[in-house]
Amino acid sequence: MITEIAQIDVKPGSEKDFEAAVAKAKAAFGRSKGFHGFELHKSIEKPQRYRLMVKWATLENHTVDFRGSENFAEWRSLVGQYFAAPPEVEHTETVLTT
Repeated sequence: MITEIAQIDVKPGSEKDFEAAVAKAKAAFGRSKGFHGFELHKSIEKPQRYRLMVKWATLENHTVDFRGSENFAEWRSLVGQYFAAPPEVEHTETVLTT
């Protein structure tokens, strides 16, 4: 299992609209190969900063299957207008849980 972590800074004043757009995008993620759920976290110290944490079966399910799909285009069409800058994305694998 791979976790995609996207740090997303949104335009000031668009926080609630961005959150609503992410909620609408659940269906696009749900149709994607290898998708196992996501969480959206909002920074307390920087209220315009979010971290989207998405679980994928494999790295390629995100970087190839999702990114090359209509689902990704739908995601971007719903949320892209709120981005203050392009998201910073990295992928992790769990090495320890409690």
